Amino acid sequence: MPQTDVIIIGSGIAALSAAYHMRDKHVTMITKSSWLTSNSMLAQGGIAAAVHKKDSWKNHYEDTIVAGCYHNDNKNVEYLVQDGPLEIFDWCQKGMIFDCDKNGQFLLGKEGAHSHHRIIHAGGDATGKELTQFLFHSTKSSINLIENEVVVELIIQNGECLGVYTKNNKGMLERYQASKTIIASGGCGAVYGHTSNADVITGDGIAMAYRSGVEIVDMEFIQFHPTMLHINGKCVGLISEAVRGEGAKLINQDGENFMKDLHHQGDLAPRDVVSRAIFEQMKNGSNVYLDISSLSNFSTRFPTISNLCKQHGIDLSIGRIPVAPGMHFLMGGIRTNDKGETNIKSLFAVGEAACTGVHGANRLASNSLLEGLVFGKRVANHILTLPLEQTAYTDPKWETFEKKKFNKWPSKQQIQKIMTNYVGIQRTEAELIDAVKWFETYQPSFWDFNVKDFTMDEIEIINLLTVGWLIASSALKRTESRGGHFRLDYPESNDNEWKQKQIFRTRAEMYVGC
Repeated sequence: MPQTDVIIIGSGIAALSAAYHMRDKHVTMITKSSWLTSNSMLAQGGIAAAVHKKDSWKNHYEDTIVAGCYHNDNKNVEYLVQDGPLEIFDWCQKGMIFDCDKNGQFLLGKEGAHSHHRIIHAGGDATGKELTQFLFHSTKSSINLIENEVVVELIIQNGECLGVYTKNNKGMLERYQASKTIIASGGCGAVYGHTSNADVITGDGIAMAYRSGVEIVDMEFIQFHPTMLHINGKCVGLISEAVRGEGAKLINQDGENFMKDLHHQGDLAPRDVVSRAIFEQMKNGSNVYLDISSLSNFSTRFPTISNLCKQHGIDLSIGRIPVAPGMHFLMGGIRTNDKGETNIKSLFAVGEAACTGVHGANRLASNSLLEGLVFGKRVANHILTLPLEQTAYTDPKWETFEKKKFNKWPSKQQIQKIMTNYVGIQRTEAELIDAVKWFETYQPSFWDFNVKDFTMDEIEIINLLTVGWLIASSALKRTESRGGHFRLDYPESNDNEWKQKQIFRTRAEMYVGC
């Protein structure tokens, strides 16, 4: 059985940041696919940081809190925005190249709900790719990277995490023991049909953490990105908010700029506001477009988006890009403190899989890469203060399950249809009850199962069922509208309720009969 100081599950920005700062230790990074496949690699817009002399961390803090609908953890937001500029300058000193003008000053963009130009980008609209690659090449020589191997279960003994079980692409089960384990596996975009996430982001880390008794919080807060490229009824790629930051306007099929009178920030209103506005236009039978006719340098400023459009037959000379909302980011996840600690000893979480509270009910644009850098470092620095000792572990005697009772699984598409139709941009009590009941018809199948008994395809379905049920159940319990959670039957936020977090502590607490 391989042993290591620290296991990191995932290979995105948060995982690589943590690994980089622990490069003097024995670190094993296990990733479901290739390190090239992560949401971090797909991030277009950039990194938000108050680096301009006319800006300040206090401005960035206020924008983050307002966008998060005052549901944020204020102290963790302070860490995020105060450490952000330091992270940017530090990585610049290490050799990371961001886009600058001829005088060497950052080319700062502006995105939705930001009061200042503070979005730093690289490669035009390829910031995530450029930064992820730079971190990976700065880290790879000091870690043991295992690709195409899926972590399927945490090893928990006496309330402590001692490592993980994995399955490789041949279905073989492996066990890795470590003093500390970090979940950095990303969110759960694939639970919805339309998503900007990579296909492999199926909520695996959150689902297996929940099965192990880890506290899960704020799963009802789902951010739908307003502008995904919409072709023949399908979302096929992301159109960065930075496009609107450069002056593009949202219009309906009659050419009306419908955002200008809906919000004082117009097209750059918070993402939940813009997504609902587009959804309403589409529900009323109108197609929605990004009008880019005023952007003379579109192909130069946004080469990734330009290529995406051309691949799907969009003639950019017409000046219109068809768009629709799609699931983009999970504000909730594994409950952690500012050091990434969970309620399970020796188990940590960081990045989108974690919920530090920095995003509140709705993430401010371009704060996600920043969170990965800042909190990846915070987790690493905390772990370096702890003893890295190995605890003896003996495989438990697994209960025997009659698998034949649990072999009628829904398809991935069925789960996505339920989530899109009943737990989408706008929600009602009746629809949420239907969704929860649907998930619970499968629930005896995905509680306390033996990982050795199931195939990888089945485990992925189990994870999607788990996170889908968590989202639907959380959304049903929050009887208000706030940020990424919008209830048609409770359209106004309840200021007496906003601080309440829907925490799923244990299986037994939320499911009678497990």
